[in-house]
Amino acid sequence: MRNITLLLTVFWIAIGLGQNTKIKAVKINSVAIDMDSFLGYDQFGFYYSVKNNVLHKTNEKESFEYKNPALGEITKVSLLNPLKIVLFYEAFNTVVLLDNQLNETQKINFSENTTPIVASAVAMATQNQLWLYNSLNQQIGLYDYLKKSYKPISTSFPENIKYYQSDLNTFYWIDQKNNWFSCDIFGKITLKGILPDFDLIEIRNDSQFIYSINNNLFYEDVSKNLRFEIEISEKTFTKYYFKDQILSIFTNEGITNYKITIP
Repeated sequence: MRNITLLLTVFWIAIGLGQNTKIKAVKINSVAIDMDSFLGYDQFGFYYSVKNNVLHKTNEKESFEYKNPALGEITKVSLLNPLKIVLFYEAFNTVVLLDNQLNETQKINFSENTTPIVASAVAMATQNQLWLYNSLNQQIGLYDYLKKSYKPISTSFPENIKYYQSDLNTFYWIDQKNNWFSCDIFGKITLKGILPDFDLIEIRNDSQFIYSINNNLFYEDVSKNLRFEIEISEKTFTKYYFKDQILSIFTNEGITNYKITIP
């Protein structure tokens, strides 16, 4: 009897996880912006985008831009701190720091560091530091951009990084096998889980993420075993961004903002 009860429990859990409870997105407005890629927005109402390898920051009243063609293509932009924006140019192993008006405040060429560094992932961290994955030793480290010093903090891991994201105190990455890991500022690495296949993904915190596959958008919470499909009107999109219950969908026509409530 106990085995039957256990099997039934597992069966109903599987059914519950298989069901895609839907979240209805309520359209707020649309914004026409000419861009190649949409990066996000900040609490001051500025939208960030890239057009022809130029970073743009715009709202209804002001606009700023930054370009540095000598460094090649912009690989990654970190907007965690709108007063200290991080641009990563992987081809030249270089990071540029910008202020809130997109003025260059510092340029860091990791090839000039006393410790050999070839960066393949860079993002903003806490206390005047950058998260950095050094592909030479396959370790995560912290680079102090004021002291110009680098400290590896993790053990080596062989799998290539497929996607990465950070908050100030945690570096998240997904490897080629869709294993989701986190690393804290003390170098502790934690396996968060194995993720489903995705085209795009955005990690919200230690247990929640939003991802798209075949232009369908989903929200998952691995700690609660919850999965929801997010209903939007767009049939195709190239980027999305979620912040403060606002979901922004980027298409060839511009940005559509939705209000959604995550359970």
